[in-house]
Amino acid sequence: MNNNNQEFYIDREEGYFIAIVGSSGCGKSTLLSIICDLENKTDGEIIFYKDNPIIGYMLQEDALFNHLTIYENIILVLKILGIDNEDNINYAMELLDKYDLIKFKDKFPYELSGGVKQRVVCI
Repeated sequence: MNNNNQEFYIDREEGYFIAIVGSSGCGKSTLLSIICDLENKTDGEIIFYKDNPIIGYMLQEDALFNHLTIYENIILVLKILGIDNEDNINYAMELLDKYDLIKFKDKFPYELSGGVKQRVVCI
């Protein structure tokens, strides 16, 4: 990938992961933020060859509110998105259980390790 208007493709088979590796400041996080539509691009285009692709992106910082419990952080996201119905709340609880986080639901982020906080953010 460079600034010479050349095309850059990322392709993978179903079930595989891609790692983007580069030196500090080269734009890895910016690229991921653009792909996830968290940041506007200044040039070029992103084309997905599948409708509604599922993209996972682990932020460098956990982005949890320290004054809210883990459960409250998760429910807040559902409220902001306007999807805090019983089915979605139950599904969130299932994910907490699936990823062995249910025991932390009443804890505050500052009480957890960095790895546990990252797992919560992925839910």
